[in-house]
Amino acid sequence: MGNLNCICSCKGLKGIKRLCRAKSDLKRKPMSFKNHHTASHEGIKTVGVDNLFDFSSNSDLCVCIVTWNMKGQVSYEDIAELVGSSRKFDLFIIGLQEAPRNNILRLLQTALLETHILLGKAIMQSLQLYVFGPKNSDLFIKELQVDKHSIGGLGGLIGRKKGAVAIRINYKDIQMVFISCHLSAHAHKVDERNYECMHISHSLFSKKWNPYARPAHITIWLGDLNYRIHGIDTQPARNLIQKGLHEKLTNKDQLLQEAERGHIFNGYCEGTLTFKPTYKYNIGSSNYDTSYKVRVPSWTDRVLFKIEDSQKINATLHSYQSMDDILSSDHKPVKAHLCLKLNKLSSPMHQQEHRFLSR
Repeated sequence: MGNLNCICSCKGLKGIKRLCRAKSDLKRKPMSFKNHHTASHEGIKTVGVDNLFDFSSNSDLCVCIVTWNMKGQVSYEDIAELVGSSRKFDLFIIGLQEAPRNNILRLLQTALLETHILLGKAIMQSLQLYVFGPKNSDLFIKELQVDKHSIGGLGGLIGRKKGAVAIRINYKDIQMVFISCHLSAHAHKVDERNYECMHISHSLFSKKWNPYARPAHITIWLGDLNYRIHGIDTQPARNLIQKGLHEKLTNKDQLLQEAERGHIFNGYCEGTLTFKPTYKYNIGSSNYDTSYKVRVPSWTDRVLFKIEDSQKINATLHSYQSMDDILSSDHKPVKAHLCLKLNKLSSPMHQQEHRFLSR
């Protein structure tokens, strides 16, 4: 504070302006989720989908992940569509943004009543995250923590909170962290989104951080990240989408660009973007925005995951798709199926067996 006072008192208005520019430059400095002093970075690795994956024999845990910006609207029919009738998963994770005041949890519990129970929830106004597991699966939980981190000063006033909510869970000896976020909107706010990602990553669970705790086997980010397709006008972009050539737009996707530059999500994975951009639609239809803004369609809604140590756990992506039949929001929900297999020597029980047999 002494240096700050000196600059302001000795240099006057010019000094204040220089200080503000310096703070702005610091905020815009590229940051990553790893040590940002290192020059090497991996970006986001695009992984394919294995449609022939055998759930029963090749995995210890299958997780279904859904993210959806609801635009303040909900119906039981939409919730039932999100959950689906084929329950080929153990855990069901759903992150919601701009969720209405209605009792979303009650609707989810009704839709999942026959097969799953609530294991944990993290709620910050319209930003919500729920974890469901099979009946009696609470017996397999060794740890469950929740946390949240808000960004922006006006989100709470209008009931649309920005930031992130998170759940950390140890389920069947698999340490997982789920982070559901809603980041700043608009195409030009790339630096703000990068900063928010970094700040959320460093802030969550920091107050309860245990230096002796085992790191998560896998971290999964989901939500309305709000990164846009940039550098192409809306009509050429729509023409490509209409012709089924939307994959040609991935090189203009801000999220992939910023990760490639080493600013965010270093070492994370994402499924191939084979589905159409999920925003912005006219509510009640599958037609892209026809308002006066005619926004460029974008993949704002994403699911990303990162394996901490591939020697300890394997992950197979079984599906990654948008749910185009849901029409009540200007966003389409995105769903992913991820199957995990824990290396037997990484579980506590098998470590003991290995040490005994090695004597």
